[in-house]
Amino acid sequence: MKHRSRPPEQNDFFRPRLVDMIDLRHELVALAALIDWDFFEREWAGFFPSSTGRPATSPRLVAGLLYLQHAFRLSDEAVIARWVENPYFQHFTGETFFQHRPPIDPTSLIRWRKRIGEEGVEWLLTKTIEAGRKSGTVDDASLDEVAVDTTVMEKNIAHPTDSRLYERARRFSDCSAARSGSWATISRWPAKPASTRPASSKARPRKVSTSSP
Repeated sequence: MKHRSRPPEQNDFFRPRLVDMIDLRHELVALAALIDWDFFEREWAGFFPSSTGRPATSPRLVAGLLYLQHAFRLSDEAVIARWVENPYFQHFTGETFFQHRPPIDPTSLIRWRKRIGEEGVEWLLTKTIEAGRKSGTVDDASLDEVAVDTTVMEKNIAHPTDSRLYERARRFSDCSAARSGSWATISRWPAKPASTRPASSKARPRKVSTSSP
């Protein structure tokens, strides 16, 4: 079922509002006021065409969690855990009162990422940049270049294991001997499979007997 916008919550005598608990000058509070959350309510509602079943999760909640996850480099489980204990996270995702239970299961974020796809992520980035422009923290000059963080990307780097180094040395020696005509030297060397055995098998520690003869 498509998400239905929640009506404004009434004051609760026993629960103070989040805006009365937090510093309104906090960066997440300021950013939350600049992002066009209504856009996600309109555009992301199309990812839930079913007219039956329980209402879908709030698009603002998911958009906010995905942003917090990226900004603070948190896993699905970690961002939900932080949300439960952090009033600024809850305010950023649209809560009125402090909540003591997780809003969704962490696995729901996986399904949401699949539903919104690449286009949804691009819209999240676009709206974040627009908020940065409104606040003056982002200008057009800063968008000319993009710095890509490749910390978790696989790199084409060969790890210098002992067996690999031995094999490289053997090949280099073969080429050098071939150029110098030292074929007799090459014929006396061990075969390739023996020279490429993992060095760890040769350096394996042996148990020393301490019993007396």
